Formats: sequence, structure tokens, C-alpha cells
Amino acid sequence: MLTVIVPSRGRPQAALEVVDAVAETRQIDTTTVVIAVDDNDPMLGHYREVAKVHPDIARVETVTGGWMVAALNEAARSVVSDRDVTAVGFFGDDHRPRTPGWDASYLSALNRMGAGIVYGDDLLQHEFVPTQCAMSAEIIRRLGWMAHPGLKHMYVDTLWRDMADVAGKRAYLPDVIVEHLHYINGKAQEDEHYRRVNAQSVFADDERVFRALHSSGQIKRMGALIAQLAREAGK
Repeated sequence: MLTVIVPSRGRPQAALEVVDAVAETRQIDTTTVVIAVDDNDPMLGHYREVAKVHPDIARVETVTGGWMVAALNEAARSVVSDRDVTAVGFFGDDHRPRTPGWDASYLSALNRMGAGIVYGDDLLQHEFVPTQCAMSAEIIRRLGWMAHPGLKHMYVDTLWRDMADVAGKRAYLPDVIVEHLHYINGKAQEDEHYRRVNAQSVFADDERVFRALHSSGQIKRMGALIAQLAREAGK
């Protein structure tokens, strides 16, 4: 069972477009979406209306959040408390799954690896980093987080790539399109939310944390955990 978490703030229409795209392209009827919304978001009521459009697919989780990583982790801990969930995905509210059956492809890749991280082509970063992904739920259960809590927004995908590479458990599926509608590739308008999370101060702080995780050997330990989980799964 795959649950995709979509952290979002101030963009209920974008969240609706994500849910619509999942509804159109999912192959497995247990694939669902959790929209993680800050409890102080003025648009929270609109997000609740979004979830009502596809009640069999989407639900809203209110989080204390404040930053994307905090919102993602709070929702992820809630999601993996359900032992039926075997994989947890991440889409930004500016990602759109385009390939029918992308969810089945993600789950198949994770099953082949035993544990790991899988992602498709976002038509922006391609194989370089997983700007969207799915990972084995047990990784989150063991680590206690989906994205490192020392980060706010940046370097999350780079960390996912590096820890999966240490384990030898990174799967890139170039035929699966999950398009990234970002302002840097001209597919979205730069707004206040983009400006906030892409501020130079956020970038600098997150880069410092990311480099410290490498230099301290923590990313190697994260990768070793993923490899151990794969061995436990017989892979």
C-alpha cells in the first residue's frame, strides 16, 4: 500500500490538481494522498474541500509544520503508524504524475530492492536527484523521519539520493513521468511561497546541515540501515 504525502501551504488549487492527477493515473485502488497542511494556514478550509472531491483518495492532515520538512515528517510518522502502509511517497504540490500506473511501477521497484528509494523523471532534474519519490515505509519507521529534521526545505532530494546510493538501493525509472511544474523551468509563477523556501538564507542553512551529515558519517549510517532492511527482506 502506497500513500503519497503532499506538503502544501496557501495553494489548495495546486493540491487539487495533484489529487486529480493521482485519480487519473493510479493503477492500484489503495494508492492514496495525504495533504499535509499547517494548522495555521488561512486556506485550510479550502484544502478540506479539496479532499472532498476525491474522498476515496485524499485526506488532509493538519500539522504544526512551518517548513516543508517538518510538515512532511509529521505526516509521515502518522502515515507509517498504519502497518498496512508499505511505501510512502513525496510529491510537492507542483508535481503531477503523468504516466498511468506510476504507483504500480514504484511499488514493483521497491519490492525488487527489498528496501530503497524509487523515483521517475520529473522533466527537470531527471535522474540527478529525486525531487519526488517513494520509499519503503520501514525506513521511516526505523529512522523516525522521512526527510532529515535538521533541514527546512533544500537538499532533501540530494540526501535521499546519497543515502540510497550508499545502500545500492536507488531506482530511477525514466519511463515514469512525474512532472515538476516549477518556476525555474517556466511551468509555474514564482510566488511568495517559492520565494520563502528558496531564500538564500534557507539554502545556506540547509547546505551546512547537509555537508555536516556527510562529514560526520551519518549519511553512510542511513544507507547502511537501508541495506540492512533489504537484507531482512531477503534481497
